[in-house]
Amino acid sequence: MRRAIVSDALNDMPNLRADLFRVPDLEQLCPAQRSTHAPRILLLYGSLRKRSFSRLVVEEAARMLQAMGAEVRIYNPSGLPLPDDAPDTHPKVVELRALAQWAEGMVWCSPERHGAMTGIMKAQIDWIPLAVGAVRPTQGKTLAVMQVSGGSQSFNAVNQMRVLGRWMRMLTIPNQSSVAKAFLEFDDNDRMKPSAYYDRVVDVMEELVKFTLLTRDAAGYLVDRYSERKESAEELSRRVNQKAI
Repeated sequence: MRRAIVSDALNDMPNLRADLFRVPDLEQLCPAQRSTHAPRILLLYGSLRKRSFSRLVVEEAARMLQAMGAEVRIYNPSGLPLPDDAPDTHPKVVELRALAQWAEGMVWCSPERHGAMTGIMKAQIDWIPLAVGAVRPTQGKTLAVMQVSGGSQSFNAVNQMRVLGRWMRMLTIPNQSSVAKAFLEFDDNDRMKPSAYYDRVVDVMEELVKFTLLTRDAAGYLVDRYSERKESAEELSRRVNQKAI
């Protein structure tokens, strides 16, 4: 009965390529074969200060993720060149791109500087391409965003990173963390003190692992698009790389 309804609907849409149209399939969203390896999470931070609070939050988050059964990698942005100021064969770029392909989910944590994420954070994201050959390093992967602030609580950086996550075609989880007056939230051993901020970081990491487990085996299907089925990868590449624009 459903096929008949779909067929009738297609007949009323002459602009639609019926051979490329797909009805969402629950079985493909819930594959029988599920991955059994630990969720692979890459964590990025946005400051190079000796006592970087975005790095300390990331390190705390990594401990939580490991306790939840995840495999984690923390990328150190020190030495990463500015985008377009070095070839993509630069060792730090190669390292970052390899980690982006390895990961099934990511955590981005930036300080807020001048009401925005830092240039260090943006540079890391800018070095991760939308496509490497036929592989999209970030498409369909999960993302959690967090920020630290020197003053009162703000959400400018996390809001910006959400926009970037969408642009990178990532599945950004609903929860997020913003740690105000971060210099007060860590002890002399650089461990995060008990607080509502700490609890929120736990919440975010727990949600990230859940979403990663839920979506990683269907990531390719979740981001499969009619428009991209219609337009070949070669045609798309020619269109977006026109030198005359």
